[in-house]
Amino acid sequence: MTDITPKERFIRSLEGKEVDKVPVCSVTQTGTIDLMQASGTQWPEAHFNSEKMATLAIAGYEIAGLEGIRYPFDGTAIAQTLGCTMREGTFDTQPSINDFPFEIVDDVKDLTVPENFLESERIKTILDATEIINKRADEDIPIIAGHLGPAAIALSLVGMRNYLMWFISNPDAIKELIKFGTDICIEYSNALLERGADVVCIPDSEAGPELIPPEFFETMIFPEYKRLNREIKGKTIAHMCGDSADILEKVATSGFDGISIEEKVDVQYAKSVIGNKACLIGNVSPVHTLLGMKPEEVKEEAKQCIEDGVDILAPGCGLAPHTSLDNLKAFVAARDEYYLEKGLL
Repeated sequence: MTDITPKERFIRSLEGKEVDKVPVCSVTQTGTIDLMQASGTQWPEAHFNSEKMATLAIAGYEIAGLEGIRYPFDGTAIAQTLGCTMREGTFDTQPSINDFPFEIVDDVKDLTVPENFLESERIKTILDATEIINKRADEDIPIIAGHLGPAAIALSLVGMRNYLMWFISNPDAIKELIKFGTDICIEYSNALLERGADVVCIPDSEAGPELIPPEFFETMIFPEYKRLNREIKGKTIAHMCGDSADILEKVATSGFDGISIEEKVDVQYAKSVIGNKACLIGNVSPVHTLLGMKPEEVKEEAKQCIEDGVDILAPGCGLAPHTSLDNLKAFVAARDEYYLEKGLL
């Protein structure tokens, strides 16, 4: 299996098939200042210009060696398109949401996906970037598009306070919001896949047990996850920040091909729960390790993740903008070093 390409390795891993070595990439945001400087493309322009977005995304592979091209670099596109106002961020801070358009329960009745959703400025920019990446990038490298999940969309529309309170006081409104968010995810994911993405990563930490009890996840979100995965015409990855251990089994049976976990979740435990139901992705700490440690220490943690059982080696969440290129290259190199040290290459 020595002639396997990075894309084949990535897809085979998501499908639970044998590979020569685990893929090493990021399924979450990859924009760093070092990559911006090396590619001549920087934030905030790379959030809003499809050519610049594509250039910075491809830099993660061409310059750092990550075996995947991941974009965009923030999670505000859907929220802004649905009526949130935002700050565009700076060269080292991501865009963020300013306010929430739905403040009362009556605002969320009969929500439907806007007819022009895919033609809106932010969404069209990302769809266009998908086509550019597909044309410019090495065809042997997987293209990983990302966007918010149903719970994250719901919170971005009503704000944290309403989101948490309505699970108890207005559960029907939450169900409506989650259904609406799922409808958005299905239409947008299928458009990204049609334009050339190989997989869609759906961060949805707002569904996790650090915000809502697992029983709320099971009754209000889990059914929509299953519908989402039935109707998206391609491969999907769920990403959860925080300690998602209490819902991992349910997420693994909802149809996602992969589950991305952060460092709060023990890899061995996660693997024991998920088994072969989904591909386990993670979980080198993006801040404590990739940002804050030396290259040899990065390698040590990365190798331990492989030893503990990850199926795809990746950061546990989006890269911090000030992560050094040296540390990213060490992260990638750790994968091959692990297999050489084990006599497997």
